[in-house]
Amino acid sequence: MPDLFEPLALARGPALKNRLALAPLTNLQSHVDGTLSDDEFKWLTYRAKGGFALTMTCAAHVQRIGQGFPGQLGVFGDEHLPGLTRLASTIKGYGSIAVVQLHHAGMRSPKELISEAPVAPSDDEGTGARGLSTGEVEQLVEDFVGAAQRSETAGFDGVEIHGAHSYILCQFLSEGLNRRTDRYGGSPENRARVIKEVIDGVRSRCRPDFSLGLRLSPERFDLKLMDIRELARQVLAEGKIDYLDMSLWDYAKLPVDEAHQDRTLMGWFTDLPRGDVRLGCAGKIMTPHDARTCLERGMDFVLLGRAAILHHDWPRQLAADPRFTPIKTPVTADHLRAEGLGPAMVKYMQTWKGFVEEPQTEAA
Repeated sequence: MPDLFEPLALARGPALKNRLALAPLTNLQSHVDGTLSDDEFKWLTYRAKGGFALTMTCAAHVQRIGQGFPGQLGVFGDEHLPGLTRLASTIKGYGSIAVVQLHHAGMRSPKELISEAPVAPSDDEGTGARGLSTGEVEQLVEDFVGAAQRSETAGFDGVEIHGAHSYILCQFLSEGLNRRTDRYGGSPENRARVIKEVIDGVRSRCRPDFSLGLRLSPERFDLKLMDIRELARQVLAEGKIDYLDMSLWDYAKLPVDEAHQDRTLMGWFTDLPRGDVRLGCAGKIMTPHDARTCLERGMDFVLLGRAAILHHDWPRQLAADPRFTPIKTPVTADHLRAEGLGPAMVKYMQTWKGFVEEPQTEAA
């Protein structure tokens, strides 16, 4: 089993100096127009400084109408380049790989946020989303690829395609949400076509050493585990991406589908041949024991979310002290401020049940 501090080479781009990456995390700190704020800059660069081998942005939307939440980072226009360039340069200056996660919320874009009906693979009565035309799907692919090129121009080492969590690419993978009759609907192969075309576009139009990752959800969101396993098998075998990031919610959990509970959810992916593609996961990886267990069970690297919120220097602390024990939740808002979170992100974290202590009220 590799050590957490053993470097990990990628087929393209710089190697990870350790097996610890910052997961892409919603933080609500960008400006209204999607440009980078000082608070978001501090939040991300503080993790790079803290020793994470790969520092990934939050989901950054590739179209204006793809915005999924307030204060979201944008990568759809050249007006975002100054902030993105500053961010990439500083992350890399700390010896961390700089990555933008490319995102479009699809039917999960709030109408009140984008000022029009959201879009989706097919009409959706529940959200009021309208189905995209074939030409609009082609434009969606183009905008994902264009956002990758913009990230490259800004100096990032690579991008990750967000195909998880029932955002638009994940919606295409769903047989229930995607009821199209053109080449982007029907069979599992057709429903995955949009992702494959984005991968091909990034590969053909970005430099040869530009790294490319893909995030997938293996279940929930009207997905079938075996369909996602097959897609994972294909992208691993094709070798056009450099890493596959599986969002598991809990690295130790069994699948929801009782028919496939003879192994953990993670186990349905670690046995797949992966060639030169690396396999990582996220999901309640809080302690050094959790991270090592993921490597023991076949992962190449891990992505830390909540753990990285609690300790900007989680990797450095573990490197200095093998007995490092992360702080328990709930934590104080002051602790989060000290860890580089701005006011908007602290307020957001207070909506996470049990994560932040309730403020004390004086007795009457």
